[in-house]
Amino acid sequence: MLRISGLRAGYGGGTVLHDVSLTVPAGTVLAVVGRNGAGKTTLVHSVAGLLRPSAGVVEVCETVTTGQPAHRVARAGVGLVPQGRRVFSRLTVAEHLRLAAGSRPRGRVADAARWTVPRVLELLPRLSARLTHRGNQLSGGEQQMLAIARALLIQPRVLLLDEPSEGLAPDLAARVRELVAGLAAGGLTVLLVEQHLPHALQVADRLAVLDYGRVVLDAPAARVRADPTPVEALLSVATPDAATTPSPADRGDAPDRAVHH
Repeated sequence: MLRISGLRAGYGGGTVLHDVSLTVPAGTVLAVVGRNGAGKTTLVHSVAGLLRPSAGVVEVCETVTTGQPAHRVARAGVGLVPQGRRVFSRLTVAEHLRLAAGSRPRGRVADAARWTVPRVLELLPRLSARLTHRGNQLSGGEQQMLAIARALLIQPRVLLLDEPSEGLAPDLAARVRELVAGLAAGGLTVLLVEQHLPHALQVADRLAVLDYGRVVLDAPAARVRADPTPVEALLSVATPDAATTPSPADRGDAPDRAVHH
């Protein structure tokens, strides 16, 4: 389970997240959607330990991880598939997998449930044919599969995915969503950031909408699927001071836009 309570975070003295509270039970998918600059990537970075919150609590399976550095958060059971994939261009697929497998915590996961390199390659067979290829020789879809494999090999109990279908062809994006649903069905807790509402609704058990760093809706996905109109309105109607262009964070090259109050 992932529990986020009263989370406040930002950059350079500016606050991006305002008292965000969300709960993701084990074996379920919470999809977080919102316009560019809403704070989605800031939320993922705060949970993953890449950004230290100024207030609030993050709990992973009843272990408080708030403010811990990223490597400690990972050892507590949080796997991250970052926006833009972020694979190493000079390392081969095999080297990526060996590094990830070597960093996994010992003794926390039963052997039968442990993610191993053979098990990951069985889940993602395309990588088996690319083991000797470097990161910069992979397609976008292959890089995304590698990023997912790398996250699984640290033995996560919570999996964070930041816009995993970004830039992928429709068939590959559908494959990623299928993988996410299967991982949750296998017991993983999944926090999925998604830009497109229809994609989020295909895999989510619950849906949360962020707007200017605040949770403005947290509802069962089934209810939103039955009537998506209110959520579509939240995602399309800009407030008077809304940015007219995507924030650097939502383009993947800098933190989310800070909101000053």
